Amino acid sequence: MTKQIAIVGAGMGGMSAAWDLVKAGHKVTLYENADIPGGLATGFKEPNWDWSVERFYHHWFASDKDMLGLINELGWSEDVLFPRPYTVMYDNGKFYPFDSIPAAIMYPGLGWGINKVRFGLVGLYLRLTGNWQALEKVTADAWMRKWAGERVYEKMWKPMLVGKFGEDYYDKVNMAWLWARLHGRTTRLGTFRGGFQAFNDRFAARLRELGVTIHFSTSVDSITPLEGGRLRLTLKGGATADYDQCLVTTSPGQMARMAPALPASYLEGLLALKHMGAVVMVLALKQPISREKYYWYNIPKSAGFPFLSLVEHTNFLPAEHFGGETIIYIGDYLNTDHEFFSMDQEAVLQRFLPVLPRFNADFKPEWIRKTWLFRTTYAQPIPFVNHSQNIPATQTPLPGLYFASMSQVYPYDRGTNFAVEIARRTARQMMAG
Repeated sequence: MTKQIAIVGAGMGGMSAAWDLVKAGHKVTLYENADIPGGLATGFKEPNWDWSVERFYHHWFASDKDMLGLINELGWSEDVLFPRPYTVMYDNGKFYPFDSIPAAIMYPGLGWGINKVRFGLVGLYLRLTGNWQALEKVTADAWMRKWAGERVYEKMWKPMLVGKFGEDYYDKVNMAWLWARLHGRTTRLGTFRGGFQAFNDRFAARLRELGVTIHFSTSVDSITPLEGGRLRLTLKGGATADYDQCLVTTSPGQMARMAPALPASYLEGLLALKHMGAVVMVLALKQPISREKYYWYNIPKSAGFPFLSLVEHTNFLPAEHFGGETIIYIGDYLNTDHEFFSMDQEAVLQRFLPVLPRFNADFKPEWIRKTWLFRTTYAQPIPFVNHSQNIPATQTPLPGLYFASMSQVYPYDRGTNFAVEIARRTARQMMAG
């Protein structure tokens, strides 16, 4: 039986669910608050650029089977590119390559002898074990201190945890989260020809060809149940539309606000989930900042940097795609009440400028042609001990209403691959419901 289905959010998850549902013969309507598709993976483009640049830096791993499988279904696999970027770690005032076994062996920050052995054995164990359920019962802080050792933890894993979750939460995140980052990821990083926005636009166009209706710049204010089991969506401005089913792919907080008719226990579960925000500044420079062609700089905040990472995008993709300009990202995960969420763009830039000469002593502010600042309060879910018990069901207690977000892909980390996986899994539930 053909169903009328609404999907809130035209990110990669929402579009993936629409792909499966429309192919199964259902009538699908997508509602997207932004004016373009892609969600957190949207991009922007200057007139002199051939490719777009993501607002929040993105890439795919060679192990992202759900994302790459979807692209294969679409027939676009030849447009997925896997360049060879170089990732570096900071130690004692210098950056060292850290994206291969030989590089890890030579990295001085871990010391020598037993520390390197423990680092290797812990990494091997986490790649081989599939028992993440046992690991979620203990914090990453406690587990790594015990098994990797204090020096390895302080030099490698603690800076990562502090960078992702801040001083408030780094020692409360469970070990299953860190397992998921190490268990299946590859060092190979991929992108789409033309940038992620090129993929988003092509995907949206393909969906429209199949009959999916997409409303951009359209926000959903509320979702209410009707007699007979249908759902009514009320849009900003007051217009309404009724559907047999609805899939929401936004944040837990937005879901709670949109569907207050959900049972109190489900609403409380949504609102109890915590997450970090993200602040990313993109700079177009007149020349490269890296002398060594490094792509991803992992930076410990304890070393006095006011951000978590610096990513030189044009050491991943050729600068010729961007009018010959050097594109760098400066990014950080922050508590949503951090001052960077209220400061204007120029004030944030002034915080970053003093440390850029640490990447290149010749750097001058005059190198900057243009800057952009992007912020989101929903960027990194925080998984506490025994977090699996807190994950909201994708099929909500309200008949016909479903929820698929990055807060539910646990134990895996947020990313487009898992957005696709959970959205398609939920679409199968909807077709069976």
